[in-house]
Amino acid sequence: MSTSSSRQDHPNNAPGVPMLIPVWLERAQIKYLNPLLRPLSKRMPGVAVIKHRGRTSGTDYETIVTAYRKGSVLAIGLVHGKTNWVKNVLAAGEADIHVGRKDLHLVNPRVLPAGTVNPTLPRMAQMLAKRQGTFVADIA
Repeated sequence: MSTSSSRQDHPNNAPGVPMLIPVWLERAQIKYLNPLLRPLSKRMPGVAVIKHRGRTSGTDYETIVTAYRKGSVLAIGLVHGKTNWVKNVLAAGEADIHVGRKDLHLVNPRVLPAGTVNPTLPRMAQMLAKRQGTFVADIA
């Protein structure tokens, strides 16, 4: 893991997918907030849990995200930049996600760069996409 203290130098900061939060906040969220939210995440409105497999380790992971759905499209804002879960899902070409009370299978994952205007996205994701990269996938 990088010891970088600058967003610009952080490995999550990718072209078109800027890391918008400070590195210290990301570290605090991973270390303190996520463990507190994990037990509640499957019952909290607006919170989803995406299941993915490590690209090199093959380890199964679950990551808490905020997902927005419109029809058969699911979008997730990437305020943290292009994180490992995003890279893992892109490499696998699919993932499972628990949203509300439903388990969904995602296919055709892609990342739209910040500044994307796309009316097919859920309304909230359209607003977020103006400033940040957005993960988008189709619900199979």
